[in-house]
Amino acid sequence: MSRARRQAAVAGHPVEAAAAVPVTPRTAVTLTLASLVGLLAFGWPLLVEPGATLGSGTDAPLVLAVVLVAVLGVLFVGLGEGALDVKAIAVLGLLSAVGAVLRPLAAGMAGVETVFFLLVLAGRVFGPGFGFVLGATTLFASALLTGGVGPWLPFQMLGAAWVGLGAGLLPQRVRGAAELAMLAGYAVIAALAFGMGMNLSFWPFQLGLGTDLSFVAGAPAGENLHRFLIYSLTTSLAWDIGRAVTTAAGVLLLGRPVLATLRRAATRAAFAPAKPPPA
Repeated sequence: MSRARRQAAVAGHPVEAAAAVPVTPRTAVTLTLASLVGLLAFGWPLLVEPGATLGSGTDAPLVLAVVLVAVLGVLFVGLGEGALDVKAIAVLGLLSAVGAVLRPLAAGMAGVETVFFLLVLAGRVFGPGFGFVLGATTLFASALLTGGVGPWLPFQMLGAAWVGLGAGLLPQRVRGAAELAMLAGYAVIAALAFGMGMNLSFWPFQLGLGTDLSFVAGAPAGENLHRFLIYSLTTSLAWDIGRAVTTAAGVLLLGRPVLATLRRAATRAAFAPAKPPPA
């Protein structure tokens, strides 16, 4: 830590810790491309034409899973090109392990999730790049721990990565009670969006043809969107609300001490790239 930063910390002034994963132009491009491909992977039911390969429920899950795994692999390579130092990797591994242990404690019980509040708080402190990677690695580690590996995992990883990414993009100057209120509001929106995204990932293969809630390949996007919204409201809204409420409650109840601990660790770590980026 520099002398000026140390003096500011001693004087009690808030000190902005260096980002654990600096968002360089190359990293920003990688994140943007990964997110765009991810949006296409989630939203293809609203765009597919009749008779298209993705219009059948046989090969689409495998195709989309391969695409998402490839995109995430490219992302990790891009983030690893000098942007992660040893301390950042250690913090990432520790928080991923903590999240992987927290998630099975309540997952599957009325939508209660015990891991998303950690993704929100860590993304807030360590930045959007770190939040993105943490979301993906946490869900991957949790799936390995619980045996939850399947075609749904890439979607879960990308959805959780977006949760951490969004938390890191929130205004940084907000502090105190206003910060907790902002993070709690974001937690509600992110948890509901995560649930909607997961529904969209398997909705086309969930119901048979002929029902008002079924996906119809080639139907106008507005019609399929209406069917999807009705499907989500009638099948998973209670679970999504449970996730949103517990995530926001975790932020409000544990946010202050967890944020203080994470910021103290980030300040002492003084994250820096392992090597200068190539010219």
